[in-house]
This record gives sequence, C-alpha cells and structure tokens, in this order.
Amino acid sequence: MLYKEPAPIKDRENPFESMMSRFNIAAEVLGLDDETYNVLKSPTRQVIVNVPVTMDDGKVRVFEGFRVIHSNILGPSKGGIRYAPDVFLDEVKALAAWMTWKCAVVDIPYGGAKGGIVCDPYSMSSGEIERLTRAYTSSLIDIFGPDQDIPAPDMGTGPREMAWLMDEYSKLKGSTVHGVVTGKPLVLGGSLGRVEATGRGVMVSAMAAMAKLKMNPAQSTAVVQGFGNVGAWAAKLMAERGVKILGISDVSGAYWNDNGINIEEAIAYKNDHNGRLEGYKEAEKINPDELLTMNVDVLVPAAVEDVITIKNVDKIKAKLIVEGANGPTSYKADNIINEKGIMVVPDILANSGGVTVSYFEWVQNRMGFKWTLNRVNERAERIMKESFERVYAASKKYNVPMRIAAYIVAIDKVAMTYKYRGGF
Repeated sequence: MLYKEPAPIKDRENPFESMMSRFNIAAEVLGLDDETYNVLKSPTRQVIVNVPVTMDDGKVRVFEGFRVIHSNILGPSKGGIRYAPDVFLDEVKALAAWMTWKCAVVDIPYGGAKGGIVCDPYSMSSGEIERLTRAYTSSLIDIFGPDQDIPAPDMGTGPREMAWLMDEYSKLKGSTVHGVVTGKPLVLGGSLGRVEATGRGVMVSAMAAMAKLKMNPAQSTAVVQGFGNVGAWAAKLMAERGVKILGISDVSGAYWNDNGINIEEAIAYKNDHNGRLEGYKEAEKINPDELLTMNVDVLVPAAVEDVITIKNVDKIKAKLIVEGANGPTSYKADNIINEKGIMVVPDILANSGGVTVSYFEWVQNRMGFKWTLNRVNERAERIMKESFERVYAASKKYNVPMRIAAYIVAIDKVAMTYKYRGGF
C-alpha cells in the first residue's frame, strides 16, 4: 500500500505546510512526475499591495493586502477575501490551494485563489471599510475579472463588501460587470440558495456517508459544533431528514439535550439574541470540550480549524465526521482517526457546496438569467452526491482514507488538464 505517514510538520500552525503534507501523500499515490508536481504545488501568482485609506479622523493609514492565485489551469481562479488582523501570506497561500482542490473535487471549471487584508473590520466604521474595499479593488484591477479571477466573501466580509467591489470594478471598467464577484446581494445578481449552500452541502455529504455506513438517519444522533451560518443550516437540514441533534455550540458555550434539540427553535432563539445561544434554556449547558467527545453517531465540526487534535481524538466516539469548517482536524490527529476506523468526509468535499452555488451565481450572471431556488438546490445536491461517489470510489481503489482520496481526485483532475493543455 502506498499510503504512509508524511514527515512531521515543524510548525503545526503553518496552514501551507499542513496542506502540503496531504498534497504530498496524494501526489505519491498518483505517481506525479516532477514537472507536474512542481507546477501544482506552487502558486501561479502572489500579489502584495499597500492600500492607503483616509480614515474618519482624516489621517491616512496604509493597509497590507494580498491576493494569491494558486492555479488557473481549470479556468478563472476563484476564492474569498478575508479581513482579519492576523491574516498572513502563508495562510492565504494555503487557502488558495485548498480552493483549487475544492473546485476540482466538485468538478467545476475554476482554479483556486484567496485574498486578504490585514485589518480589524470590527473596529472600523462602515465608511472606512468601504474606502478600504474600493482601494483594494482598484489596486487589483488588472488581477480581478469574470474570466480571470473572481473574489467572494470570507471571514470579515459579506454581501456588502462584494457590492462595493463589484461597483468599483464596474466604474473602472466603464460598464456594469456582475460576474466579477460572487456572494453579492440578490438585487445585484446574487443567487438564490447561496446563504444556505455550504450547510446544505454538509447535509448532502452526511446523508451520502451514512448510506455507505448503513446508518439510518431516523435512528441516528449528531452533534454540530459551531452554530453559525454553516452549522445552523447543516443542523436544520439534517434534522429535517430525521437525524436527532443532541448537541450544538457557539462562542457562548455548548448545549446538550438527551431528547434532541429543536433546531428551528434554537435558530429562532439565536436570531432574537444577537446571533448567540447564550441563555438558551431548552438544553443543558456543558463544557464545549466535552461536546466533541459525546456518544453520538455523527460529528459535524463547523466552527474553526484545529478542534480535533491529538489531545482529544482518542476520546471521539462518533462513527462519522463531516467537516463543515475548513481544517477542523489537525494533521497529527488524522492517523489516529484512521486507526479508529472513523469515516471522515473532508472539508474540501463536505463544505464545497458554497463554491458550487457561487459558480451557479457566476453562470447566471453570464447568462443574464436567474434560476429558481429549486433549480439551484437540485443542481447543487446532484453535484455534491456525484463528487462524494467519486471520492468514495477513489478511497476504495487506492485503499486510502477519504481525505487523501479527495486530494487524489482533485490533483488528478488538475494534472490531467495541465497535460492536455500542453504542460509548460
């Protein structure tokens, strides 16, 4: 068997090294030649810009911004823009690479990219954020484009920022260009179904995996760690299919009910209490660390990265993990999960429903025609199911875990396309 443990990562917090450790295993299984390996591991372009912005007090601050295009072999690059005080180049590089594999694994014609600005959006006024967004767009006017590089929201950004980006790009180009960005407000060409798309993809992935494990949803229990947009939608849609959600959590704490939590009521409570579950009385408050190790069938980590680590992986009792968040399982915990026989639907597959519906938004913009919600959901579910089956088949063919199988499917597609296009 070709699968083997990769070399230890010296800096566990370096996301690019973490991504490369998994990439290297898949590349070895596929037997990638040196040329293709070197092309696929290296970002196509890394842009660093200094963005001057006039603040509300009249002073000018200069913000550092990034845009990394990992690959444009499959098509125009695609990826979000995050506003965060701790964003750094290696993080953006890793996220751009993950976007390449995510788009390839669901077979949509995009490469991968990611952007970021070092700032604290929560300490800035709306006017300051707007000026920053427009200045960043202007700095990258030759990078962005509906046939070149298509941004989207990420941490610290949303439909508002995408509207400003689209407007600034359109002004500089002299015509309205809806397709330059996705995640826009509906009135500006956004797609129906985009808000719940990632959570819906998590649900579809969970149902497909449960079928392989012969788990009856109506007789299964689950925990959803992280009750933001992705986790709340995943919990709601899984509950609609009969899964009993026993535990949920957010920044305020973790909540458990042996008889199951009414997810509709929990979402309504959260919406009425500033987006937090704090004070939720329909469940017992427990230690958030305990939530991940409770005795349930399905675990959905949908919050932040590195929540399943070597410190708690031995205590996990779930038969199935479906990764709603990016990177919720640390690299060092992977091997223990595999030894325990737990199936993992990895992040680059499970949470790719978001980029799938972003692709639909771009297609609708190019067509100048809006799809119904049913059409969006039906097509997204079909893509997610087909992608799951491809990854599952690869895991059996190569005798590797689902995570490595997802990388194999993605890397193989990009490598084949690279060769058909003539290579270097």
